[in-house]
Amino acid sequence: GGEGVTWVGQAPFTETNHVFQNLGDGTYFHSGLLAIRQALAAGVNITYKILYNDVVAMTGGQPVDGVLTVAQMIQQLRGEGVERIALISDDPVKHSQIRLETGVTLNHRDDLMVIEKELRDIAGTTVLIYEQLCAAEKRRRRKKGVMADSKMRVVINPDVCEGCGDCGIASNCLSVIPLETELGRKRQIDQSACNKDYSCLNGFCPSLITVTGDLKKFSRTESGADYWPDLPEPVVAPIVEMPWNIVVTGVGGTGVLTIAAVIAMAAHIEGKGCATMNQTGLAQKFGAVVSHVRVGTSQKAINAVRIPAGDADLLLGCDLVVAAGDEAIAKVNIERSHAVVNANASTTADFITDPDVQVPEEAMKSLIAKEVGNDKTRFIQATELVTRLLGDSIASNMFLLGFALQSGLVPVSREALEAAIELNGVAVDFNLKALMWGRWAAVDIGVVQETAGVKQKFEPIDDLDELIADRVARLTLYQSGAYAEEYRGFVETVRKTESERGLGTGYSKAMARSLFKLMACKDEYEVARLYSDGSFARQLDILFEASRSMSFHLAPPLFSRKDKETGMPRKSRFPGATIWVFRLLAPFKFLRGTIFDPFGYLQDRIEERETLIVWRRLFASIAGELSPDNYRAAVKLAELPLEIRGYGHIKTKNLRKVNARKEILMSEFRGELIHVVSATVDDKADIAA
Repeated sequence: GGEGVTWVGQAPFTETNHVFQNLGDGTYFHSGLLAIRQALAAGVNITYKILYNDVVAMTGGQPVDGVLTVAQMIQQLRGEGVERIALISDDPVKHSQIRLETGVTLNHRDDLMVIEKELRDIAGTTVLIYEQLCAAEKRRRRKKGVMADSKMRVVINPDVCEGCGDCGIASNCLSVIPLETELGRKRQIDQSACNKDYSCLNGFCPSLITVTGDLKKFSRTESGADYWPDLPEPVVAPIVEMPWNIVVTGVGGTGVLTIAAVIAMAAHIEGKGCATMNQTGLAQKFGAVVSHVRVGTSQKAINAVRIPAGDADLLLGCDLVVAAGDEAIAKVNIERSHAVVNANASTTADFITDPDVQVPEEAMKSLIAKEVGNDKTRFIQATELVTRLLGDSIASNMFLLGFALQSGLVPVSREALEAAIELNGVAVDFNLKALMWGRWAAVDIGVVQETAGVKQKFEPIDDLDELIADRVARLTLYQSGAYAEEYRGFVETVRKTESERGLGTGYSKAMARSLFKLMACKDEYEVARLYSDGSFARQLDILFEASRSMSFHLAPPLFSRKDKETGMPRKSRFPGATIWVFRLLAPFKFLRGTIFDPFGYLQDRIEERETLIVWRRLFASIAGELSPDNYRAAVKLAELPLEIRGYGHIKTKNLRKVNARKEILMSEFRGELIHVVSATVDDKADIAA
């Protein structure tokens, strides 16, 4: 309660003319209305953004205490004296029966920024009601079968994707995850984690399509019990002398709390004492979750719920990043603890704003192994394994529990755990299979990996000859053999120059990658080819059943609509039959670069041709001046064009950034920059001494 009340006292003493204040519908119902009443009485400039999401989402999806419809809320606010009320919804049609009096408007959520700017300039207290069911709650209801699940899914064509990350920025969603490829980092949708919000489609990129249909029931397991090996019965972890303490870590929305609850129920079934504590913070999907589970011979044997520092017997790390966090590491002890950790790290929030950010996986693994002990730490590619074995990464946590169980690190029996899973009543067969696969992995991880068909970690081509051959083949498909040979000739010339100076091939390899990107710009012909050559259709065949429909989301350069707020092109939805347009357009790639190319007169295409000319000259010039002193800066310069990513205005924006960075690196290449490195705390201490 009290949201926004502090602004009443602050407003007269600040140059800020207006503020926005978030308020949940649950808080509004029990006390938030009083804060709005205070703001009205004080006459301050404030907009209350009331999120009407049907649940108390911040603390785990509890129901709102009472019934208050959107229409009733609007009438109540009008009665309090709010003259301007804007209702925003992901589905405005369902509010069509609301009487829109003077000052009350109804808009789609796509108009949010326009409405917010309007409200910002209105004097006094205004209200924006954003009506949309909490995405995490949607997932809960879909899993329970109380809410229909949409069959429409977003899929990214990795060949068309430029890796710019605009889809992640548009959606602010961590279900848009990285995909490492030979042509750099692209994007893909984690279908197991996707909330089907579809806001990623607003990313300015033609690689995002929607497919409506059933996912294939992918599973490498057999339904019969005879499929499973006769595994030895797991040893139950000892609890006679003291309680057995388990720290379960992971990210919100993946079932971490379910693992803690299943262990607790299994202990209850066996008549043992158990205490659990969940540290979830805000109930936000992908937020860090840490659960404490303590199991003893009786309830009296457990003196406290929280596991003391250094007293964890098992660190069950469902996510590598959270498992390596301070909260989890503080609980382990090299003398006592064991660790079973998912080696697949979840995407962090930094990935949304930095498309090249890397999760320091090896450093995190080293930290956990150091604190627990190498011989007592097991890292398993659980996410990849269960996705290939069961078709859904959500099973990874139960898989890890099965691994820990078979390793003798769980203080309850197999029978009790299986009974607890059945009592939970959600995806019982699925979870029992995940538990069994985890147990099998603990006995023979090699067989499980072979059955899953786990791929080796992707490694880009490192040999220059292989790199040139790969890019020549791609450019032949892109344009022609002659065009590809032009590429080969240029790279070989630079390679020879670098070799004569005895500097290796680092500059040539970086330049070869960048030159290919500049020569293979994804124009209209190339996007059409990459959709119509059959490779993407084969990818869809792996994911979906044959009876499916497809829609493209495009902003055709010649007749796309303009966003009334930004002035940028807006994407429109096109039917699956658009694939025939692509098939007709792709063969006309021979027009590319000629006076007969209708797309060649677009500003984007002109800019791409000019950029290629500039960089080819620069590559040759740098090669002629290579020396041991400027080599490092030269390689950085050669890698720079790889950052020219995206389509349309996104690409133009990235090009400006690259040009600015180029000037700095050119100064460094010429030896004009003096490097100033900030002193560390230790350096400053040495200087002071």
